Amino acid sequence: MTHDDARPHTPAHGHGAHAPGHHHGDAGMDWEVMGPLLESGAELHSAVFEQAAVWLRTLLTPQDLDRPAPVRRILDVGSGPGVATCLLARAFPEAEVVAVDPTPALLDRARARAAALGLADRVTTHRAELPDGLDDDAAPDPGGHPAGPVGDADLIWSSRTLHHVGDQRRAVATLARHLRPGGLLALSEGGLPQRFLPRDIGLGRPGLQARLDAATEEWFARMRAALPGAEDTVEDWPAVLTDAGLGTPHSRSFLVDLPAPLSAAGRAYVSAALARAVEAFGDEFAPDDLGVATRLLDPDDPAGLARRPDVFLLAAQTVHAARAR
Repeated sequence: MTHDDARPHTPAHGHGAHAPGHHHGDAGMDWEVMGPLLESGAELHSAVFEQAAVWLRTLLTPQDLDRPAPVRRILDVGSGPGVATCLLARAFPEAEVVAVDPTPALLDRARARAAALGLADRVTTHRAELPDGLDDDAAPDPGGHPAGPVGDADLIWSSRTLHHVGDQRRAVATLARHLRPGGLLALSEGGLPQRFLPRDIGLGRPGLQARLDAATEEWFARMRAALPGAEDTVEDWPAVLTDAGLGTPHSRSFLVDLPAPLSAAGRAYVSAALARAVEAFGDEFAPDDLGVATRLLDPDDPAGLARRPDVFLLAAQTVHAARAR
């Protein structure tokens, strides 16, 4: 359970799912290697978090006032390495912002990031996993991150986390119970598939990304079905928010638009995403598509992602928000 758009996605995925085979609770994950990659991936999507924070401030502004209602405490549930956590702290300078995540190594990165940005006095960490961990009693981990009940908040942000929870409706209801009166719950789920190359790249058959989309949808369905306590959920998030007892739902999409030529960090993100897709379900690719993917991942191939001039990153991320009555 982590967000920040931090885990490398499969480039084709419209759900905004984390990389195939790589979601929270992976006991064998090498966080020394993965942590920096997650953080750089989240930084590439900073524009989404910044735009969403401005929009959330407008939703928290009563119509009869010209300034936002006070936001004193924010929970970033599924915080990952804390990129969005720190952006929320800057957007709401009067608030304490709590990075909530079950992985101590990522909370360490969130804490270090907050300190480097001069936000350590307002950004704290809390070890817990959605949904039950938000209320369960637990001892602090060896790194000193508090655990157990997280308390309530004026704003709860959770990005690309719910689709790794079996019973998503129960998870939303749990989050809603942690809102203070008039508080806002914001969920970032869905959007549009990421694009990183033109339709015709001069290798293999045109339309590689459309075929990646189809393969990723199949993987996503299998991933969801294998989750503990998995329940089918119609992904009508405003309705799910309403069913959790919240009112006046709103939805808005925000664009990630990094044109070609993409930066080195962007290329690393796209390469990691494609590599994980090949690892997770490359045996389902047509042989010619697998051959193209292999060339794209070769750092020494002039047609590979590391060297070609037409690599970009384009995607839309949707945020759904509703208020406690």
